[in-house]
Amino acid sequence: MSKTKILLFLYFVSLLSCEPEKSKHVKSSNLNNKPNIIIILTDDQGYADVGFNGSKDILTPHIDKIAEDGIIFSDGYVSHPYCSPSRAGLMTGRYQQRFGHEHNVLFSPQDSTMGTPNNEVFLSNKMKEAGYKTCAIGKWHLGDHPNFLPPQRGFDHWFGFSGGHMNYWGYPYSKNKTMHIQRNGKNVDHKELIYLTDDFTNEALSFIKQEKDTPFFMYLSYNAPHSPDHTTKQYLNKSDHIENGIRSVYAAMIAGVDEGVGRIDSLLTRLGIRENTLLVFLSDNGGRLDAANNGQFRGHKGMLFEGGIRVPFTMSWPAKLPQNTTYNQPVISLDIFSTCLAAANLKLNDSLRLDGKNLLPFLKNNLAEAPHKALFWRVANGEEYAIRKGNYKLIKSAYKNKTMLFDLSKDEMETHDISSLKPELFNELERLYTNWNRDLAEPRWTDPHILNVRKEEQDVQYIRFKSLPEKENYEFNN
Repeated sequence: MSKTKILLFLYFVSLLSCEPEKSKHVKSSNLNNKPNIIIILTDDQGYADVGFNGSKDILTPHIDKIAEDGIIFSDGYVSHPYCSPSRAGLMTGRYQQRFGHEHNVLFSPQDSTMGTPNNEVFLSNKMKEAGYKTCAIGKWHLGDHPNFLPPQRGFDHWFGFSGGHMNYWGYPYSKNKTMHIQRNGKNVDHKELIYLTDDFTNEALSFIKQEKDTPFFMYLSYNAPHSPDHTTKQYLNKSDHIENGIRSVYAAMIAGVDEGVGRIDSLLTRLGIRENTLLVFLSDNGGRLDAANNGQFRGHKGMLFEGGIRVPFTMSWPAKLPQNTTYNQPVISLDIFSTCLAAANLKLNDSLRLDGKNLLPFLKNNLAEAPHKALFWRVANGEEYAIRKGNYKLIKSAYKNKTMLFDLSKDEMETHDISSLKPELFNELERLYTNWNRDLAEPRWTDPHILNVRKEEQDVQYIRFKSLPEKENYEFNN
């Protein structure tokens, strides 16, 4: 046999050897008529701490690619300005004040009352009913008692920690070291862990590979960039150009998330299932006070000014939704529940009493109509509240000890209170809030978080006054 014939023979053999892998990819994509659904949630990430919202110092190329392949929500909100209540709203598609989950859950594994009530239906419950394989990875913070953990809330697989705060090396946490990283109810030895952000990514990759041929629903909840400020040299090298030390570490923590998002996106593409995967990325609340950048917005985590509740928020489903698009109508994290149900061809059941809207018709048809007539917020049983209707926003601030009205179309920074100029509108929004508030429950528990937030803000004000010559003798009143 001539050399040329031998080479041709080897070439055809190589093609045949590649064919089964190619067929398998096509098969998995075709079988997956229902889309895979992945929700990626970050913790305390600022609105302007992603490239798609204008970040110049924190680079997020992989997260930005998700946004380029989908839709950016310029006015994307969460339902609460801090962690646990926001997550309860996302998982149920309902204002969490309706069932008393209005404060952070304190770490309490023995308390069978402190968590999202078990009669509330989670998105994972509905996905599992529809034949999806379900997975929760990362921070939970919806109750530490076994009755509240992911395996009891519709998740087939769980890898993460139950509380709201964990070091990034996986060491047992809390005073009596009772909070561990768990995998399906069993504690994971911290020696098996590398760095939680990477551990969560690796678990996600493993789950995707395992379930690639069936529809799956994944809730991937990174605890980054929440404190404590822990990172690795690998990611710190990506933020070496930032001279502010705290922000540099914060940026490195985001770099770890971005790397994970890139690895997940790449795997979905290699498996041939990215086109039919609905991927949502957002933060659980506004950016933390000491390191985040909330862009042009006033306030930060814990506050109802825009900086506390407007977050980086993007959605991508290449097979069905427009790409490289910005949607400017107000949306809220509660909408994720209804949108996922519609994407999976599940009928919306009135018994669920959802507050979120299915965004698909608005995004597919580019409707000018807003999904919501109004959006509402309440903190600490009404100590603070806000309502947005159209471009107008009413906010009662306990810290400022007054209720204000802003026109966000002209004043996104919320600096010009126009309540005295538009008293009729002010009263209308107050009435809308009062009517909404009537249907809400009393908080099922309390926590000192709102007091801590206010103390942080007062400390900042004190420093601000002390820095001004004319305020040198100013005595700050705590």
